[in-house]
Amino acid sequence: MVERIPMSKTGHVQLKEELEQLEKVERHEVVKAIESARAHGDLKENAEYHAAKERQGMIEGRIMELKDKLGRAEVIDCTKVSTNRAVFGAVVTLMDMESDDEVTYQLLGPEEADVKKGSISVLAPLGRSILGKEVGDEVVTKTPGGVREFEVVEIQPGSAC
Repeated sequence: MVERIPMSKTGHVQLKEELEQLEKVERHEVVKAIESARAHGDLKENAEYHAAKERQGMIEGRIMELKDKLGRAEVIDCTKVSTNRAVFGAVVTLMDMESDDEVTYQLLGPEEADVKKGSISVLAPLGRSILGKEVGDEVVTKTPGGVREFEVVEIQPGSAC
């Protein structure tokens, strides 16, 4: 069975744009760089050639990875998610039980999660711990700094994503 990858509309569009950029621009640029490096002669000691071939391998690998992820994507409209429970796309406010500090995260897929921008992956330990919780529920999660306890304070639908 194929494992689906949850993804917001915005995340899906970004991956499609990256794939298009790689296939239509960067792939052709690296081929030109390889041709140019070949023209310089001996390939054994040609650093430009080896760098271009390595870049080509990285581009082709990323293209395959993006095609796989886009093929398994389950695109979810974050503005239409339920706010009864913490689900993919929801914006969840947590209160740290130890410090009483509040943090707010949007639950997104691994490709689009960025803690600095206020989103975490539903596959990360904290994201997994939050999924399915309701307002008032306690969230206990293991972090590199030890076990942390939070309380779910609020659940909102995600902004357009």
